[in-house]
Amino acid sequence: MKSFLGAVLLMLLSTSVFSQITLEGKVKDSLNQPLELVNVFAVEIESKALAGYGITSKDGVFKIDLRKNTTYNVQISYVGLKSISDTISTKEEDLVRDYIMQPDNVLDEVELVYEIPVKIQGDTIIYNADSYKNGTERKLEDVLEKLPGVEINEDGQVEVEGKVVNKLMVNGKDFFDGDTKLATKNIPSKAVDKIQVLRNYAEVGQLRSVANNQDNVALNIKLKEGKESFWFGDITAGGGKSPDDDLYLLQPKLFFYSPEYSINFIGDINNTGEVALTRRDIRNFGGGFRSPSRSSGTQLNLGDNSLNFLTNQNNALEIENKLGSMNFSYSPSKKLDLSGFMIFNSSRILSRETSSIQYTDPELGIPDEDTEQTSRESSNQALVKLSASFQPNINNQMDYDVLARMSKDSQDQRLFSSVIGNTDQRDEVNPYSINQNLNYYFTLDENNIFALEAQHLLRDEDPFYNALLINDPNGEDAFDNTAEALGLDTSLNNYDLRQNRNIFSNQLDAKLDYYHILNAKTNINLTLGTILSRQEFDSNIFQFLEDGSRIQPTPTFNDGRASNDTEYSFSDVYLGAHMRWRTGKFTFTPGFSLHYYGNSNTQFGETIDMNFWRFLPDFETRIQLKNSESLTLRYTMRNQFTDVTRLAEGLVFNNFNSLQFGEAELMNALSNNVSLIYNSFNLFNNTNVFARAAYSNNIDQIRGLTNFESVIRTSTFFNSNFADESLSFFGRIQKTFGKVRTSLNTSFNYSKINQFIQGQQSLNEGFTQSYTPGIRTNFLVAPNVSLRYRYSVTNNNQGGNDTRFVINAPSLDFDAYIWKSLTVRTDYTFTNQAVDGGESRSFQTWNASLAYRKDRDAKWEYEIRATNLLDIDSQVRNSANNLSAFTRETFIQPRFVTFRLIYTL
Repeated sequence: MKSFLGAVLLMLLSTSVFSQITLEGKVKDSLNQPLELVNVFAVEIESKALAGYGITSKDGVFKIDLRKNTTYNVQISYVGLKSISDTISTKEEDLVRDYIMQPDNVLDEVELVYEIPVKIQGDTIIYNADSYKNGTERKLEDVLEKLPGVEINEDGQVEVEGKVVNKLMVNGKDFFDGDTKLATKNIPSKAVDKIQVLRNYAEVGQLRSVANNQDNVALNIKLKEGKESFWFGDITAGGGKSPDDDLYLLQPKLFFYSPEYSINFIGDINNTGEVALTRRDIRNFGGGFRSPSRSSGTQLNLGDNSLNFLTNQNNALEIENKLGSMNFSYSPSKKLDLSGFMIFNSSRILSRETSSIQYTDPELGIPDEDTEQTSRESSNQALVKLSASFQPNINNQMDYDVLARMSKDSQDQRLFSSVIGNTDQRDEVNPYSINQNLNYYFTLDENNIFALEAQHLLRDEDPFYNALLINDPNGEDAFDNTAEALGLDTSLNNYDLRQNRNIFSNQLDAKLDYYHILNAKTNINLTLGTILSRQEFDSNIFQFLEDGSRIQPTPTFNDGRASNDTEYSFSDVYLGAHMRWRTGKFTFTPGFSLHYYGNSNTQFGETIDMNFWRFLPDFETRIQLKNSESLTLRYTMRNQFTDVTRLAEGLVFNNFNSLQFGEAELMNALSNNVSLIYNSFNLFNNTNVFARAAYSNNIDQIRGLTNFESVIRTSTFFNSNFADESLSFFGRIQKTFGKVRTSLNTSFNYSKINQFIQGQQSLNEGFTQSYTPGIRTNFLVAPNVSLRYRYSVTNNNQGGNDTRFVINAPSLDFDAYIWKSLTVRTDYTFTNQAVDGGESRSFQTWNASLAYRKDRDAKWEYEIRATNLLDIDSQVRNSANNLSAFTRETFIQPRFVTFRLIYTL
């Protein structure tokens, strides 16, 4: 496989590099001064095709790779100067051409046959989508993957220069409140004209000049010009046959845009495993909500009591999905914007997984365990959001949002353990939450700006858990000692355990900011803020007897506490001050926040109060090396607080083999965080570089005290005096040679965690290094390939046990547009995972599709698609945590072949 990839790589480089010459030169103005960011591109005269393009450097230099013995029309354009058109003929040697641009106050007479593929205007990068299309694209993500500096990561998020895009708009209007995944997988590529990358994006124009927005990146998708009001989209219907069932899918994706309003509808019904939004996507769909106190240094965790499903929605035996979603925006006047969305997502999943678990330290006496687990999972999730933005004039703006989410999730599991035997489990949860956001921005004058941001959250969670374990009253089972410690009736044939919990959260997060602008380069920011939170936690554990009655057991440990009735109140009142000033290439933003914290929790008739002050410094230094090159150093000190579930002293079943009880006197954890970020986006030499290094040191971190009885663990919590540390580095470099783009992603992650098992303290050290070189072509009239090779090594030192995992995963993507009517696409990945001292395991994935449409503008398209062509029945993953190392085998859907009919509006 390696030799095959090397041969293809050598062929591509030979074709694209060694058959070319370079056109190089300088562009100056009439005063003989070099011009930066001038657009230079060459059109092949015979074919009228765009052959190459470039952007001048700060010295006015440009370089373009062209074919030998060919005639080109070179076009040079710059705003405010007269465009230049020059005809050149290449030979066997490189060419040098210098140009002088003259002032011009009239429209250019040069007819620009092609738009330059990419240009920079201030903080905005504008890609001409057609310059990257070859006919095989169907959705927006197919175009984005080809853009220099843009990546789609493993979670489906769009990254630009290493930063995750946090908002996506279409024609300037939020698309499902800026969610990128819904947009990239559903917006038709043929409707896309321009892709605008908005760096240093500010949601509120009034704060653009006073706030640090370096981490904010947004995308605006400009649609192709059509009528004043127009529909676009497509409808896909299809079916097929699997070994066990009939396959079906229906996917309407319809969009309407006009100057006043827009409506987007995305539907999806299928049993082929194609997921528009996963359960995790829905849970993380924040609807644009961000905590006002996110930059204050306080981190308050309200906990997550949703179900821990066995598998994700991409790896299962059977998957049924239903999605219905609608997004709208309406501008009744220039002062008022209304928008909102509704999403309903439903999934039914059958999954199966086997695991081989080796616990950390042999001296602890915890037996190794083999498990086999099947699960039937059901999830129904609904979200509704309404938003209003009112801006009566340039000095005032008010925004209001309300987001409601509800879900009904359940999971039935059957687990066989080589240690415990058979166990049946059922989990249910029906939570809801209502989140409201109110923001008001007021500009008093050119030097004074006020911003009020407030968010209120109501959340109710009610997880239910039931476990049924087989018991031999006359024998000795692995669960017997635990059952006796829990105070269960051990004379029955089964242990029927049930737990009801309810967690109610009520939180207000608000702050008032005052910005005073001293001059064009300096401003001061004062902040007064508060977080007020209250959580109520209730839980009860029951054992059901064979006659249908129930008992509430009294454990022989934890002071006999099984039930919980806990109230937890948290308050943070803080004052912050920051100064931001620019001098030359440097921007400095030092600051601090002074906090007064109040904590109170009441349980079992006792109240514990903790009140204290904390000073949290932070600073940021940014060096703007060039227009598109920067280096940022950032330091923050954070105060981290836990949620009520770790404070509640009663007993809680995470599941039958994992019990916990909290500690009422837990204190906060303090962390020091340092990061260094480098960005370079160079259109002159077509090189994009991003690198990020981060270090975190946690003091008084909340850690678990874990004790094992066989493979059943009981945990409580405490503030550890041992500092935990983490160090990470991620780097990405892209270099484009004509129609070939090369890349290298690399990452290093080191963590040091202190763990406490069976009363013994040990150090868990983990180090993971990953390297992913890649190469992809973007020919307009030839087949294209994308080659990637992922090499990853993970080392874990877990006290008395060392593990080492090595992953080798070459992959190939191929697409071709043949006879201007056939689209062929295929992707293949081979993954090999090796364990030191263990067996090497591997699996393969191969998918392919063939589609026919009469021409690019045809309304109808016919497609046959095959997934898992090799009919692989499972995938294998090796990993380790602070307790164990394990190998998991997840069984997946068999080979599916479906026929699809697509109608394009």
